[in-house]
Amino acid sequence: MRLLMLGGTEFVGRAVVESALARGWEVTVFHRGRHAPPAGVRSLLGDRTAPDGLAALADASTADSASGGGGWDVVVDTWSAAPRAVRDTARLLSGVAKQYVYVSSCSVYAWPPAAGYDERAPVVDGASADADQSDYARDKRGGELAAVEAFGADRSLLVRSGLILGPYENIGRLPWWLTRVARGGPVLAPGPRDLPLQYVDVRDLADWILGAVAQGLSGAYNLVAPSGTATMGELLDACVRVTGGAAELRWTAPELILDAGIEPWTQLPVWVPEGSDLHDALHSADVSRAVRDGLRCRGVEETVRDTWEWLTGLDGVAPHRPDRPAVGLDPSVEAKVLGL
Repeated sequence: MRLLMLGGTEFVGRAVVESALARGWEVTVFHRGRHAPPAGVRSLLGDRTAPDGLAALADASTADSASGGGGWDVVVDTWSAAPRAVRDTARLLSGVAKQYVYVSSCSVYAWPPAAGYDERAPVVDGASADADQSDYARDKRGGELAAVEAFGADRSLLVRSGLILGPYENIGRLPWWLTRVARGGPVLAPGPRDLPLQYVDVRDLADWILGAVAQGLSGAYNLVAPSGTATMGELLDACVRVTGGAAELRWTAPELILDAGIEPWTQLPVWVPEGSDLHDALHSADVSRAVRDGLRCRGVEETVRDTWEWLTGLDGVAPHRPDRPAVGLDPSVEAKVLGL
């Protein structure tokens, strides 16, 4: 199998590349050169936002066609800005690639999605494959439309991911919790302990994508572990165990946290109060279709342990995407809520 990964040097893209290499696939990575790609790939440099930014990709496609190479079996794209970048790339590749996988998001569903929503739920209005960057939901939906427009419904796979955790995370959610717990002392733990979470390890996401490609799957899939695969308590307990820190989790009622003006999801990453629209959107998607078609998810302990090992190899400082806001709670706010 021949994979063209658009990106491939960070988080989801890197996990896809590593999974493909482990399967013995031939991998080409098209990226901006800001980070080194994994060893063993063919590297093409270009910037999809720049004039002639696809030149290297176009040249490689032309050369491959001229040599009878047959192009690529699959393109995987994680783009999350202006949909027209997906449009331009997908159009360029529609004649030299068999399938286009667009890693989208459950954010494409119209707000607020009902608890237990599946792939048939209504999507946001106003999205276009030709649009400039607007908001995340419409950008991702526009990317979906661009992929389907260029490759058709039978050659495009729309992977609507939820919360993604694991090694290489460049958003900062699990790295923040690990760093905070490793620091020790009383830790504001947002309750209840048995709050069901829904996330997917980035490596399980990558493995499912490549398995889906091998099966020739198409259409939209919610891609995240079943709700309740782990709880908030299990996640934070795992953080305490793997870091070996002397942290004391102080479980705090949601009402006290919200009354203190603390923002769920951003100031306390991963956590949102149960029963809210945000919890339904982030932690209650129906993923039975993905499970039926091969999704297998590792336990929370492995995700947390492997993320900690990766993070400590970076001296505890995780990379952070410049286009995403910082996450985490100021220590002074935490101390005030805990009465310290």
